[in-house]
Amino acid sequence: MINDDEVLNLIDSIILRESRSVHISLNDKLLLRKEIFNSIRRLDVLEDFIEDETITEVMVNGIHSIFYEKDGEIKDSGKCFSSKERLEDIIQQIVAAANRTVNTASPIVDARLKDGSRVNVVLPPVAINGPILTIRRFPKDPVDEKRLLEFGAVNGEILEFMKKLVRSKYNILISGGTGAGKTTFLNVMSGFIPHTERIITIEDSAELQIRGIGNLVRLEARNANTEGCREISIRDLIKASLRMRPDRIIVGEVRGSEAIDMLQAFNVGQDGSLSTIHANSAKDALSRLETMMLMSSDIPVTAIRKQMASGIDIIVQLARLRDKSRRLSEVIEIAGMKDNDIETRCLYSFREEGEKDGRVIGSFVKENDLMHRGKLIKAGLSHEL
Repeated sequence: MINDDEVLNLIDSIILRESRSVHISLNDKLLLRKEIFNSIRRLDVLEDFIEDETITEVMVNGIHSIFYEKDGEIKDSGKCFSSKERLEDIIQQIVAAANRTVNTASPIVDARLKDGSRVNVVLPPVAINGPILTIRRFPKDPVDEKRLLEFGAVNGEILEFMKKLVRSKYNILISGGTGAGKTTFLNVMSGFIPHTERIITIEDSAELQIRGIGNLVRLEARNANTEGCREISIRDLIKASLRMRPDRIIVGEVRGSEAIDMLQAFNVGQDGSLSTIHANSAKDALSRLETMMLMSSDIPVTAIRKQMASGIDIIVQLARLRDKSRRLSEVIEIAGMKDNDIETRCLYSFREEGEKDGRVIGSFVKENDLMHRGKLIKAGLSHEL
């Protein structure tokens, strides 16, 4: 197989040969060299976006429309693909590298790039205006607690509080809307896990960046394909993980029937587990979780709520504000059951105080003390709160 250097040498020789009859400036030669190489060995016009670390999202809406997000603002790139076939080739290249399949029979797929960026593909006939490709970029160096403080996403008191909860094995659900920073916050929280523990991560498409854990098992769901490989769902992986002697299970995101297995895992000794969910508020997260379980089982509502109340200890709600900043908006504790309803207590919240230079300003306020301190006592950390 020809390597990249050989391809570049071949491109250089062709450009030099053509430049003898047509004048091409040095800058144009370099640009042409890069564009040809990217079209052959990389992601064509998308490669410039992938190389720019300040770009957080790339949105391809058919062959003629490519948008990107930078500094919280969505912009039209003005670039396009040469043809529908070329865009489809790039999509198949990405999907195949992640061992996934996408076609007209199965037109929706989640995948990832080599650098861990999240990829979503939707093809016609589901996508009316042509192949749709969305790439969520993640920084090469994961955001850590220091950078969260610098961004103003959280304050030191809450971070120290969350650190003690993670070390004490409280089960924590991280909630928020699209782009609120759930995966980033989950990565930071996982950094508080003692490095001596055995961790199993379960994801639709592997994107968590957990560091400092030597005994780490990463599991990724798999779609069924035309070659006869059956689907391996998150629900299957949760069941399998319970036989792998985990100290904790981290589920990248709960969005369907796997909610039942996740809560059962939380309730049968896998304390300290973490997961994320899409929801507009912490209480909405409970409602969504309840709905997921009702849609995929015949368990009575009261029994479901009891499982939720006993399995989940803390919900952290994240929000993306109107100035595009990401903040922790509230931390709530599951207090228990009363009259067949789940009771919650707000421990911390973010209170807006206005705007300055286009930025939302406010402060984090402690609303209540933690009620259930049993796990803190068991971990020997109760005296630190």
